[in-house]
Amino acid sequence: LTTYNQQLWLTCVMQVENSNTFLVSFQQCDEIIVLHLGYLNYTQYQVLVRFNGLQNITYEIKWKTYNPSFSQVEIWFRFVFVVLTFMVTCLFAHSLRKFSMRDWGIEQKWMSILLPMLLLYNDPFFPLSFLVNSWFPGTLDTFFQALFLCALLLFWLCVYHGIRVQGERKCLTFYLPKLIIVGLLWLSAVTLGIWQTVNELQDPTYQYKVDIVNFQGMKVFFLIVVALYILYLIFLVVRACSELKNMPYSDLRLRFLTALTFVVLVISMAILYLRFGAKALQNNFVAELSTKYSLTPNIPAEFLSFYGLLNFYLYTLAFVYSPSKNALYDSQLKDNPAFSMLNDSDDEVIYGSDYEDMPLQNGRAIKATAKYQDESDSD
Repeated sequence: LTTYNQQLWLTCVMQVENSNTFLVSFQQCDEIIVLHLGYLNYTQYQVLVRFNGLQNITYEIKWKTYNPSFSQVEIWFRFVFVVLTFMVTCLFAHSLRKFSMRDWGIEQKWMSILLPMLLLYNDPFFPLSFLVNSWFPGTLDTFFQALFLCALLLFWLCVYHGIRVQGERKCLTFYLPKLIIVGLLWLSAVTLGIWQTVNELQDPTYQYKVDIVNFQGMKVFFLIVVALYILYLIFLVVRACSELKNMPYSDLRLRFLTALTFVVLVISMAILYLRFGAKALQNNFVAELSTKYSLTPNIPAEFLSFYGLLNFYLYTLAFVYSPSKNALYDSQLKDNPAFSMLNDSDDEVIYGSDYEDMPLQNGRAIKATAKYQDESDSD
């Protein structure tokens, strides 16, 4: 073994014989993990396995590791995205440097947070796992991935809510509920990862299925928080669509983000289903996903596709949300009263614009207001 093998699994598949007078059949059980080493300290391992009370059972034991060629490609793959993300982050920050932060939209403020987190998601410290025989680089990579994904979930909640709530967004009423929901997701993911790592360091033969009581409780809690997040996100999307359908600019922002995010989610779910099947959301909850990943001689296209998908999703958002060439000129005209009144009519200069003073209303309220005005005119 070399450090490019990254981790080591020892798996076992048992066969149960069902026989009677007329028929003999063999039923294959699910694969179990006998041993898992999160990092490799030695180049050779010798393992003696005994099954108490199962001497007559037919079983097959296999070693599984990461393919060294895959590890080398993963290093270069991550390095390329680290460089690309750094360049995109610098270009996006350069495009916003001429504008005051109070002029930034909520999408631009969030992109200035997500792009540095994407840099951590790509993990510039990933090569340390091949230089240092320790659990720390792998745990750090898991921490960065959980941090970025939860920040992306928080971004969706804040944008779909903030796009229809103009003006000051109070921390207590706007951000706190979202931080609680996403924070619980992040805490659950990090706790599961640390729990698995600590137990495997103490006992490489640790099975989370043996500790089924605590594991099932954590799994149920995680799924409840995920369901709560999905319901809250659907509620915000429906409210935003109903209130912004009569405002062309805000409606265009909403439709773009929704369409792009929907495409990314559909592709991600398709990749997960094709790779792991329906069991990805059932028994393969923590470590068993890793045993099926990157263990074949060929480089898995699913990993490269899924990993690059999130990067290009953020690159597309950064390109769309970066200011245009005329944005600085338009903002200067808007902020200067002498120039902003040049294109206004006399009534708008004296009494103000109806469009600027119109509050956000849903479709039913707008129809009711229009009907009341028609009746007043007829009277």
